[in-house]
Amino acid sequence: MTALSLKKVVEEALAKVGADTSFVRIPKGKPRTTTWLSIEHGFGIRHYATGRNVYIVQTRMGGKLRTITLGPASVLTRHQATQVARMVLAHARMGKDPASERKRIRSAPRYTDFLDEFWEKWATRWSAKTWDINGSYRRLYLQDAFPGLCIDELNEEHVTKWFAEVNRQTGPGAANMAFGLMRLLLNKAEDWGYRLENTNPCRVLRPNRNRPCERFLTNEELGRLGTVLAKEREGNHAMRSLAAKAATVFILTGCRRGEIMGLHWKDIRGNRIKLRHGKSGPRMVWLGDEARAVIETIPRYDKIPWVFWNTPYRRPMTTIDTHWRKFREEAGLQSLRVHDLRHTFASHAAMNKETLPMIGRLLGHANAGSTVRYAHFDDDHVLEAAEQIGAAIERMLCD
Repeated sequence: MTALSLKKVVEEALAKVGADTSFVRIPKGKPRTTTWLSIEHGFGIRHYATGRNVYIVQTRMGGKLRTITLGPASVLTRHQATQVARMVLAHARMGKDPASERKRIRSAPRYTDFLDEFWEKWATRWSAKTWDINGSYRRLYLQDAFPGLCIDELNEEHVTKWFAEVNRQTGPGAANMAFGLMRLLLNKAEDWGYRLENTNPCRVLRPNRNRPCERFLTNEELGRLGTVLAKEREGNHAMRSLAAKAATVFILTGCRRGEIMGLHWKDIRGNRIKLRHGKSGPRMVWLGDEARAVIETIPRYDKIPWVFWNTPYRRPMTTIDTHWRKFREEAGLQSLRVHDLRHTFASHAAMNKETLPMIGRLLGHANAGSTVRYAHFDDDHVLEAAEQIGAAIERMLCD
């Protein structure tokens, strides 16, 4: 390897760990010596004529003697270098070759090619609506993000600059959506062997702070809404009755609007719903007795596959917004959104002491962080918890 190419390798390695590369000097033809340290066989310090000292490991891998540079002695402590050397030697004893691994990773595709592959292999899981939304984010913020780079070359600096530019172009919410897609994209690059494990640079970035959305129904508000929905479900207006049943299923399952409105009868299997096109892909939803009872009141018709359908036009019902405005006005809940019913389901599950992993499973969350924002508590539950904790501490103090 020439001095020039070696210098480039060292600079790239240091850049990946965020170290300064300005001191890298490897003059051609200059002599060098190595002091082998007795701590580990094959572990030593290489001295250059310029005064630069570098920790190295030399060992046999794949039938060849390889020298692996750990880092400058001005950056790494003796203890740090020793720990890294022991890990490298342990890998060598197990037959693992870091140099060969790097060579394998270098066969990774360009970012733009991997983006196409990701869309072909993974995006097919999304619902049509999610496909359209994510497709627009791809076109606007992902497609031309890293021209000329391979997927394994992306580092923290690249992603940080990209996210800053996306924030400049759009609002914080849209930037977070694009960031979530980028994080998923790079996670899949690791899963599919194009990047080393645990190297996703998105891990070090924080998305923009979301606007808090703490709207959920109290027990008293639930009672008011429930009275209105029960009356409408039994009413003579067919479409309004069907809309009331849909809203009831929303709140009893915690499903998203699109997940329920697109249901086919074949998707309902006893006490389960098999969602073919959930937001994050197919998933199973479990139905309680109350939700099943509501669904069983909906009449079925030959050659009509949808559970919720528009009677006059013989096509699926896509929205209940018109009827929903009437329901919430009658219940005195003018600001209530349909999506707040999902939020209510999750929040009351938390207040009834369901664990966050269980709530996340019920909601179909792929990311545990998405569940936390749904788990709100009203003042009565917080007071009850404080009293229980205080009583428990008092009992221990008296023992």
